[in-house]
Amino acid sequence: MRTIQRVLLSVTDKSGIVAFARELSAMGAALVSTGGTARLLRESGVPVTDVSEATGFPEMLDGRLKTLHPKIAGGILAIRSRADHMRALAEQGIAPIDMIVVNLYRFEEVAAREGARLEELIENIDIGGPTMIRAAAKNHQDVAVVVSPSDYAAIVEELRTGGGSLSLETRWRLAKKAFRATADYDAAIAARLEREDGAGPLPADLNLRAPKLMDLRYGENPHQAAALYGARGRGIAGAEQLHGKELSYNNLVDLDAAWQLACEFASPAAVIVKHTNPCGCAEQESQAQAYRMALACDPASAYGGVIGLNRTLDAETASEISKTFVEAIAAPDFAPEALAILKAKKNLRLLRATPGADPLVVKSISGGYLAQTADNAVLDRAAALVKTRRAPTEDEWRAMEFAWKVVKHVKSNAIVYARAGQAVGVGAGQMSRVDSVRIGAMKAVLPLAGAVVASDAFFPFPDGVEEAAKYGATAFIQPGGSVRDQEAIAAADRLGAAMVFTGVRHFRH
Repeated sequence: MRTIQRVLLSVTDKSGIVAFARELSAMGAALVSTGGTARLLRESGVPVTDVSEATGFPEMLDGRLKTLHPKIAGGILAIRSRADHMRALAEQGIAPIDMIVVNLYRFEEVAAREGARLEELIENIDIGGPTMIRAAAKNHQDVAVVVSPSDYAAIVEELRTGGGSLSLETRWRLAKKAFRATADYDAAIAARLEREDGAGPLPADLNLRAPKLMDLRYGENPHQAAALYGARGRGIAGAEQLHGKELSYNNLVDLDAAWQLACEFASPAAVIVKHTNPCGCAEQESQAQAYRMALACDPASAYGGVIGLNRTLDAETASEISKTFVEAIAAPDFAPEALAILKAKKNLRLLRATPGADPLVVKSISGGYLAQTADNAVLDRAAALVKTRRAPTEDEWRAMEFAWKVVKHVKSNAIVYARAGQAVGVGAGQMSRVDSVRIGAMKAVLPLAGAVVASDAFFPFPDGVEEAAKYGATAFIQPGGSVRDQEAIAAADRLGAAMVFTGVRHFRH
């Protein structure tokens, strides 16, 4: 295997580059570099040749033209085992390049800046960088391509132990990483520039590229393979696991459901989820009280569930949680005392998560994907319409506002019985809405007298209203929109109940 004799370095992310270049130089590699990278290396005492000296052509056009030159491209692309390639290099005075260390202009950083102008975006589109990366990756059997500082240490170690050369396996791994980097870069540019034309929230092309964060033991069932993809540090996919055994596919799905609902609330909230549906939810003045009230909704179903919290988990709440079997907990953070309590349960998975909603919700179907904007609709009490003779009391209003947040996260057909700050019964995923009403009541442990009912979609018949009233419901919140709305309103009036229409449906399939 050919030793690394000549290296081209041109990086935007300069973390670790001086130490890496110094190691390469110490092993006898000649270094060629561009612009700011060359200046940094020279100032750090690392011997380096400017690319303009290597090409015999000056950098120009405000740095747009630096590495697009036959003496660079030829040095990268020549196949060393081809005599005609090597003869052509010699005839043209082109020295081979054995490694390139390149990363790209920070387009995504500029694109994320509020008010970034099109001119700025265009100027931060790298041209020479992707060209060199792709050339080296194509010729990986002869040229190593390094696009990330995270690879520097391993490369130095292999060069030391391998007599100054890298294995074909390493070059292949680096090449695949390089092609992913340029593909992600181009996808980011295309997606951002599309927005400049006033495109709506749904892109012309759906880009689902995401790095694999981890392999999972299996999918929903042991015979299915599974992995987690996403961005580190964002949402449940990028959460930091602080304790417990490895996460399963089902853990992650349930944790995401619990986390998304917990993030709906401003005050301390606790959510308990089982099979993606909340079996307990409460919002109270303290976190411990919210958890106790969430657990009281359906303690039997809560056994073996997952918990989502919207505040740093404190010691009092941790003590309460430790009294029952829980699979996993997601919270913004964990107090040291809480960690000490919960780490006594060796299998309990603890995740530190960061809020961050995705603009699109994507699901796969056979042959394609469905994408939609996230359901971010919130209840505006002033815009809601009281449809019955009796208006809700203030307590009923507060209970309905709470229930409306919860029902959005329950699988359709969805019914939630609630009092202010506490769910007391959940009916989820039934083919008939009246069955959801009955199941929500059947599952209730706490008294339903005086509870309100939230329905994710309209009541198609008055039977749902009548059935809920039998269990003690006194007020209803629903979207409206049925041809039989008047029958549901009349039933509520007949029963002395209040009914509010939101005009917004919250189906969740």
